[in-house]
Amino acid sequence: MFLQQLINGITSGAIYALIAVGYTMVYGVLRLINFAHGDIYMIGAMTGLYASRWMKLSDEPRWSSLLLVLLMAMIVCAILGALIEFLAYRPLRNQPRINSLITAIGISMFLEFGGQQVFGATPQAFPEMMPGGSGTAMFTFYGISVARVDVLILATTLLMMLALSWMVMKTRTGLALRAVSFRFDTAALMGININRIVSFTFVLGSILAAVAGVLVAIKFPKVDPLMGLMPGVKAFIAAVLGGIGNLPGAVAGGLLLGLVEVFVAGYMPQGSQYRDGAAFVILIAVLLVKPSGLLGKNVIEKV
Repeated sequence: MFLQQLINGITSGAIYALIAVGYTMVYGVLRLINFAHGDIYMIGAMTGLYASRWMKLSDEPRWSSLLLVLLMAMIVCAILGALIEFLAYRPLRNQPRINSLITAIGISMFLEFGGQQVFGATPQAFPEMMPGGSGTAMFTFYGISVARVDVLILATTLLMMLALSWMVMKTRTGLALRAVSFRFDTAALMGININRIVSFTFVLGSILAAVAGVLVAIKFPKVDPLMGLMPGVKAFIAAVLGGIGNLPGAVAGGLLLGLVEVFVAGYMPQGSQYRDGAAFVILIAVLLVKPSGLLGKNVIEKV
C-alpha cells in the first residue's frame, strides 16, 4: 500500500514540477508571478484534444500520433506565452509590480472565461492516445502496479528537466538567461537582448505547461476550460515550497507536494476531502517558518 501510494505521489508531483518550473523561471527573470500559467496548461490540454480529433489520431493510437499531439500543443502554447509577454507584460515592465500582478490575474480570467465561450463549459472526453491503453499496467512488482501513463509521465518529466538543466547551464542562451535574472541593466550593457531573453523564458515555461496539460489529459481523460485553476495554484505553492526562482527547488517542491497530497488522501480518515487543503496548509507553514523555501536563499536588499 505504501509503495503504491509512493508511486502515485511521485507521478502527481512530476506534473506539479513541470508547471512549477514555468512559474519559477518567469519569477526568476521578472520577479513576476504569472497567474495565467495554469490556464496555459489548460490550453495545452485543449489543443491536444482538438488536434487529435482534427487529425483523427485516436482511431488507431500510435506513439507517433502522441508525439505529434504533444508537438502541436507545445507550439500553440509557446506562441500564446510569447503573445502574453509581448502584449500584456512588456508594456508594464517599468511600472510598479502591482500593475503586472493585476494584469496577470486579468489574463487568467480572460483565458478561463474565454475558453468557456470557445470550447464550451461542459467537460469533454480526451481520446485514448497510448497504444495498448494508458491505464494498462506496464509492469507489476510484488502487488505494486505501475500504469503505462505513469511511466510516460515520469520519463517525460525526467527528460524535460534534464534538457532544461542542460540548456540553462551549458548554452549561451542559458548564460544570458541567468545574467538577465541577476540584473537587467548589467546584462544589457553586456550586449544581451533583454526582450528576446524574457520572451524566450515565457515560451519555455509555456512549453512545459503544454506538456503537463496533455499528460494529465491522457491520465485523467476529462478536459474543461477551468481545469488549470487548481493545478496552477498548487504548482505555485510547489514553487514557493521549493524556493521560488530556484529550478531544482521547483522540482523538489512539486514532488513533495504530490507525495503529501497522496498520503493525506490515502491514510487520513476521509482524506480525499482534505487533499486540496493540504497544499494550502503547506503554503502557510512555509511562509511562517521558511519564507525563502526549502532550497531558496534569503536575499538582503539595500533600500
